[in-house]
Amino acid sequence: MKMLVTGATGKLGSKVVEALLKTVPASQLAVSVRNPEKAEGLRARGVDVREGDFDRPETLDTAFAGIDRLLIISADGDNETRIRQHTDAVAAAERAQVNFIAYTSLGGGSESKLFLAPPHIATEEAILKTGIPYSFLRNNWYMENEISSIQGVLAGAPWLSSAGSGKVGWALQQDYAEAAAAVLSGNGHENTVYELSGNLLTQEEFASALGTVLGKEVSVQQVDDVTYSDIMKGAGVPEFIIPFLVEIQKGIRDGALEIKSNDFEKLLGRPATPISVALTQIVNEIAQTK
Repeated sequence: MKMLVTGATGKLGSKVVEALLKTVPASQLAVSVRNPEKAEGLRARGVDVREGDFDRPETLDTAFAGIDRLLIISADGDNETRIRQHTDAVAAAERAQVNFIAYTSLGGGSESKLFLAPPHIATEEAILKTGIPYSFLRNNWYMENEISSIQGVLAGAPWLSSAGSGKVGWALQQDYAEAAAAVLSGNGHENTVYELSGNLLTQEEFASALGTVLGKEVSVQQVDDVTYSDIMKGAGVPEFIIPFLVEIQKGIRDGALEIKSNDFEKLLGRPATPISVALTQIVNEIAQTK
């Protein structure tokens, strides 16, 4: 049986590959990457490194050839670009006659109202239309997405939010990666949907947990979207990113990520890493990069 992970040199993809290599022989693992030279380290460990560029669908036909089980990791970019890239990847998987497709989707999937949802909804639909057995890994929110805000707190700023009382199921990328590896390499995951979410927390609860880790009180500044945007602009955040951040806050406020689930336990035999442990890890990683 041959498995393939797309985007294997990315932040999530690299963690998935490392998780797989703990349980699967390197000879059974292939990766699809835009720049194969960045994966030379994997090739040296016996992994089959293939060129696969979502912007050049013809490369995917070669990349997916002879693959039994495929993990498509969602790409970065605007919604229109991602929809094109993902549906091209699904079409290539169908042409290659893969037997199983796992896909890293978004919490809530087809029901999500988050502005990031359209590419995930379109990709899930495209996979369903192929008739190929699938598993949708609906990832809630990466703890790592908050690194810049945590850095702000470390510099003395309050925890800024316009998300109100909306809750989020934060978890480490490592947790999501291990769950994806378990599905790709495991049995009994055909035609499944997993809502992968940590304990649901408000911004205040998250900030309180961060304060415990840092040994100081972290104040929370709840503002409206306009004020949030103005503060971000004043802090030097690039203007093209600000509408994206505001929409995330709005989505959280509206409950888009308030999805309670114990699916991590189903896949990993444990819940997501506790918030205190996860935040300690991230704070330590920030300290090491200084």
